[in-house]
Amino acid sequence: MLPRSVDEAHRPSTPLELLFDLVFVVAVAQAGVALHHGFAEGHILDSIFSYLAVFFAIWWGWMNFTWFASAYDCDDVPYRLVTFVQIIGSLIIAAGIQRAFEESDFSIVTIGYVVLRLAMVAQYFRAGYSDTARRKTLYRYASGYTFCQIAWVSLLFFQGQWWHPIAFVVLAILELLVPTWAQQAGRTSWHVGHITERYGLFTIIVLGESILSSSLGIQATLQSGEFHTNLLPVIAGGLLILFSMWWLYFDWSMGDVFTVLREEIRKEVLWSYGHYFIFASIAALGAGLAVEIDFVLHHTELDINTAGMMVSIPTILYILILWSLHTTPKTDSKFHPYLVWIFVLLMFLTSFTHYTTLLTGILFALLLVIKLILKHREN
Repeated sequence: MLPRSVDEAHRPSTPLELLFDLVFVVAVAQAGVALHHGFAEGHILDSIFSYLAVFFAIWWGWMNFTWFASAYDCDDVPYRLVTFVQIIGSLIIAAGIQRAFEESDFSIVTIGYVVLRLAMVAQYFRAGYSDTARRKTLYRYASGYTFCQIAWVSLLFFQGQWWHPIAFVVLAILELLVPTWAQQAGRTSWHVGHITERYGLFTIIVLGESILSSSLGIQATLQSGEFHTNLLPVIAGGLLILFSMWWLYFDWSMGDVFTVLREEIRKEVLWSYGHYFIFASIAALGAGLAVEIDFVLHHTELDINTAGMMVSIPTILYILILWSLHTTPKTDSKFHPYLVWIFVLLMFLTSFTHYTTLLTGILFALLLVIKLILKHREN
């Protein structure tokens, strides 16, 4: 298992990677549905913690697989079989999401996560055996992740303790630090085109999940015969937000951005890790739109301002994170920071109106139009 060339003319996602993504759709969907129900029932803080914890397991497993595959995807029989084990782990995670939200029991999610991660450890050991030049780096990955999995299993015996959430955050940070520690022994390779395509595909996946979540909510109202004209602003605003999210993400030249990021590993790490919030905010938007539908149909006891924030806050988080990760002196206008903060403030204020989703969608679309006009003038 030797590293692939970083200079391949065209490095698309493989059928195995697409299958891996497809299975992760199930876990993302389960997280979004559980978040929707938690919000609708008024369990906001508990649902947010459960969602962030579960989404960490989904995102981190996907991301590690993606970066490893960018460097060492040999696509032979052992590699495929180990990837199948990772897929099984992701399915176990999906199966435990509902229990994690409803009972704060993360046992099944943890078991699935450990299966997923130990399969990844096996890949690192195999790559380290073959790639002698980066053996120390790869063995650091393997040993660091193995220690973390032991810690996750140990934490299962202390669920319900007041310090359990704190321990979870600490262990998550330790997992995030493993790549930085490992790369100090020597950097692994990765393909720019492959990585940007993989992140773009996962962005499309979570956008699709948000659209599906909203569609199912509307479908349920049609089947029950409760369709209200008040749903039309929610539908229109939701579509504006989702379309603008897609356009804004893919409007940046990812090749140019990564040329800048490759100059410093710290920027590379921030870009990669920052996508946790991008992916999570898009998926959370789907839950927020479903909550807005529930509010219109009087299926939730949330007040109008809280329901509105379920849409405006994920949208604001998406814009701020995406702007901060992709904006460089070479890719954006000096006027954009002022525009972004003005529009973000206006979006937050829409939470205190009766048309949060529609107004947020209009503001987002307007921000996108202004950005495109400025970009055209600069070119």
